[in-house]
Amino acid sequence: MVAAGIVVVYDWVLTLGQEIELIWRQRWSLMTMLYLIIRYIGILYSVVNLLQTMRSVSLTDAVSATMYYATDGTIVALTAMLGVIMIARLHAMYQGSRTMLIFLVIIFLAVNITCGVIAAIGLNDTVAEESILSGTYICYFVHGGNDQLLYSMVWILNTVWEVLALCLSVWVAVKHFREL
Repeated sequence: MVAAGIVVVYDWVLTLGQEIELIWRQRWSLMTMLYLIIRYIGILYSVVNLLQTMRSVSLTDAVSATMYYATDGTIVALTAMLGVIMIARLHAMYQGSRTMLIFLVIIFLAVNITCGVIAAIGLNDTVAEESILSGTYICYFVHGGNDQLLYSMVWILNTVWEVLALCLSVWVAVKHFREL
């Protein structure tokens, strides 16, 4: 986990100059806002996730539980934002087709609302418990009920959405190359 956090920060430092030039100094749009939110919440998520998993950092039950719920909520929100970006790209690839936009929005909302409800049900059955190992307080989570099934359902639904987006992208690309 430490290596992954370092890679995220290293990437941010390497690309900061380009980001300032290409993003911050340009006219802002919805896509600019989504990009910045995803980028900086992703960095914050990496730091919080790193703190959660480091055994040398002692966290109280309340802080640990709050961080757990925040990271799970962040995953749902970032997935939704990435879906909006994908819809915008596919809408552009299909020459601004209103029918395609409506189709994508309906599928996107169905998948994300379902995933949000499933995530909330899974979090409702999660209990934080504290243990002490070698003087370090560790908070771990016990999942009750059918959480494994619920998390699998979220994964499957998101995979279906992404495969659909991939197939639509490949279809329009193949169609474009045949016209050349």
